[in-house]
Amino acid sequence: MTCRKIIHIDMDAFYASVEQRDFPEYKGKPIAVGGGGERGVVAAASYEARKFGVRSAIPGKLAKKKCPDIIFVKPRFEVYKSVSKQIQNIFFEYTDLVEPLSLDEAYLDVTSPKKGKNSATLIAKEIRERILHELSLTASAGISYNKFLAKIASDVNKPNGMYVIHPDKAFEFIEKLPVERFHGVGKVTAQKFKTLGIHNGLDLKEAGLEFILKHFGKNGLFFYDIAHGIDNRPVEPDRDRKSVGAENTFLKDLLDEQELNEAMTELSDILFGRLLKAGLWGKTLTIKVKYHDFLQITRSRTYTDALDNKEDILNQSCELLHENRQTDKPIRLLGISISQLEPIGGKPGKQLKINFRETEEQ
Repeated sequence: MTCRKIIHIDMDAFYASVEQRDFPEYKGKPIAVGGGGERGVVAAASYEARKFGVRSAIPGKLAKKKCPDIIFVKPRFEVYKSVSKQIQNIFFEYTDLVEPLSLDEAYLDVTSPKKGKNSATLIAKEIRERILHELSLTASAGISYNKFLAKIASDVNKPNGMYVIHPDKAFEFIEKLPVERFHGVGKVTAQKFKTLGIHNGLDLKEAGLEFILKHFGKNGLFFYDIAHGIDNRPVEPDRDRKSVGAENTFLKDLLDEQELNEAMTELSDILFGRLLKAGLWGKTLTIKVKYHDFLQITRSRTYTDALDNKEDILNQSCELLHENRQTDKPIRLLGISISQLEPIGGKPGKQLKINFRETEEQ
C-alpha cells in the first residue's frame, strides 16, 4: 500500500496579517480584527496581541483589558475571501486533492503531484515561498502520512515554520503528545482524559479500546485510532460543508440547570470560534441531547437571518434545551450545531420564522 503524502497549510494570523500587509501603520502593532464595543468580538489577533493573551472569539472588552494598546480593525471578509482564493489557486497548481477547512487552512494530498519534485517536504517549502513572494503573507506547514499528524505538525514551528513527521517517527511523536494538543480535543475533553489518568498519547494507547469507547462513545474510536497513528480519512476536494458544530460527552452526567447552562456556554464559545475561523454564519440552530439512558433527541430552530453573535447562539441554544429537556433525567452529552451556512456577514438572527425538526432514538 502506498504511503500517502499529506500537507496541512495553515496561514499565520490570517485576517490580522492581511490587515498588517495592506496597512503598514499596523505592522508590528497589537491589532484585533473585530469590534471593541460593548458586544464586540475578536475575529482574529496579530501575534503582537497574542503575546498579551488576546485570542479569537473573546469579547473586545476583555481584549482591551488584556492589552490596553490594542488597535481594533473592522473586518473585511470579502478581502480575506479573495486572498484565500489566491492561496488556493497556488495549491491547485500542485494537486487537485485540496480540502479547504476554512479561509486560512487546507489539506493537500501530494502523493502524486501535478508539478514539482515528488517530495511533500519540498512542495510544502515551495508553496510557502510562493505565498510569501506573491502575496506577502506567511504560512506554516505540517507534513506527514495522514491528516491528523499533518495538522498537528503544522502547529509545531508556528508561525512561519514547517515540521515533518515521518512514518518511522510517528509513534514516538504521538506517545509524547499531550492530550490537549490532539486535534478534536478541547478543554473539557482534555480535562476528562486527565481525570481518567490519560495525559498523553502513550496513556491513551495503553487505555484500551473498550475503556475509551465506554467513556467517549463513538469519538472514542477516533481517539483510539489516532493514538495508534491511524487516520484513513482521505483529502476530500469536493467536500461541501453542511454544518459547523461542537459537542461534549461529560465525565459526570449533568442534571443541575446551572451546570447545564455552563456547559452550553462553553460549547457556544467553541462553536462561535469555529464559525469565525470558517468565515461562515448560519440560519438553523440545532441542539443534541443524549440522556444517561442513551435516549437521544435533537431540536432545531430556523431563523430568517443568520445568527452572527455568540450571545444569540448561547441564548437560543439554552432556550431550546430547557424548553424540551426531560428535567428528571441526567444528561451525558450536549451538542450545538449551525447549518444553512452562508458567508460571514448580515444582521443578527431574529426569531421571525421557526421550524422544528424532532427525532428520538434509543
